[in-house]
Amino acid sequence: MSTAAERDTIAEPDVENSNTNRKQPFPQGFLDTISTGWAERPETLPGAREQASYAAVRRAALSAAFPGKRLVIPAGSLKQRSNDTDYVFRAHSAFAHLTGWASDTEPDSVLVFDPTDDGHDVTLYFRERADRTTTEFYADATVGEFWIGPRPSLAGVAADLALTTAHLAEFAPAEGELVLDEDETLTRAVSELRLIKDDFEIAEMRRAVEITAAGFDDIIRELPSAVAHARGERVVEGVFHRRAREDGNGEGYDTIAASGPHACYLHWTRNDGAVVPGDLILVDAGVEADSLYTADITRTLPVSGTFTDVQRRVYEAVREAADVAFAAAKVGVRFRDIHAAAMTVIAARVAEWGLLPVTAEEALDAEAGGQHRRYMVHGTSHHLGIDVHDCAQARREMYYDGIVAPGMVFTIEPGLYFQIDDLTVPAELRGIGVRIEDDILMTEDGPVNLSAGIPRTADEIEAWIARVQS
Repeated sequence: MSTAAERDTIAEPDVENSNTNRKQPFPQGFLDTISTGWAERPETLPGAREQASYAAVRRAALSAAFPGKRLVIPAGSLKQRSNDTDYVFRAHSAFAHLTGWASDTEPDSVLVFDPTDDGHDVTLYFRERADRTTTEFYADATVGEFWIGPRPSLAGVAADLALTTAHLAEFAPAEGELVLDEDETLTRAVSELRLIKDDFEIAEMRRAVEITAAGFDDIIRELPSAVAHARGERVVEGVFHRRAREDGNGEGYDTIAASGPHACYLHWTRNDGAVVPGDLILVDAGVEADSLYTADITRTLPVSGTFTDVQRRVYEAVREAADVAFAAAKVGVRFRDIHAAAMTVIAARVAEWGLLPVTAEEALDAEAGGQHRRYMVHGTSHHLGIDVHDCAQARREMYYDGIVAPGMVFTIEPGLYFQIDDLTVPAELRGIGVRIEDDILMTEDGPVNLSAGIPRTADEIEAWIARVQS
């Protein structure tokens, strides 16, 4: 039996008026016997998963922020890819954060906070598995267990998540309720709730980084195969995908495998180019763990194993900017100050190389400057967690203008990008793009680089390639 592309060879009995010629009626003999002859499926209820207690604390915090309000947090639905095929389902991040259901989440589930005198009663509504006497079991290719495998029971999920559960059919909207992604206040609150990570989240971030590091080793090991293929960037993408699926839930975002001039396109995800000896390849990739927490790592690698003098000069300038930003990341500073620290180095180096029409100091002027941003247009840091760009709906005063605090996880990712047709730079720089990105945990004692185990300096990168390919 194949996937969704071939799974509708049978369908509901009342298909005479169907507008597709792929559906056929069930013969009477099938209908008479399909509900019989199945073994009993006794269910042993699980203990609550580790994340359940952490999710309960998060729900309590949200409840306290909205006394007397009914809150509705949908998981989201399957999204059509083409015709009768869907994208792989991934729950809304706020739903996953508040339930702990992670990659096990059932599509169309809804988490509801019903107000009480002393807080909220919280109920998780979802479509329970259908009894084998129903047509859904064998005829519904979207939810039928004959098609997609066993679905969880209400009792099993209640025990797993330490939550009250009910069938989705029992959920009814109410007047005046606040619905996630429809109500700005609720959407902002669940985003800001993730600014500070708890111990479970931090452990999952470490796990995601650990798997991602293994994925980068895989990429280096297979670089010769990438060089040999006309679309070597896709070889790199595929190698990382295998690691992400084997050891995690998948990638946390589309992998950027940008070789040569493609490295200058910040979100290059076509990945259809050649990987050419002598060029650099910029790989921005992160594994999403089964918990849905993701890493976000970038390393820029010399395809031949050794940087040229010009490549090394650019690379080490970017690393210097990253190191200065890391040193600036302290409890109590403003989040945007980390970016400002990195940009002092970027401005100084491109001025030193004669690329600016003004001095570095003039370029850094907040009102009249910015000339150096031509070569690094993006920001240096973003929050990271259950989304690759986590907490994105938080208020500016809580995010970019917010104060760095223990428990925050964010990236540091300066870069330099000299596009192939940029006549403001000498020919030797054109087509060189470099980014170094690490995942940083802020603690009371200062920043911790969660991805420090992945080589960073030019010398370390060269030694890494030699070691893995030996």
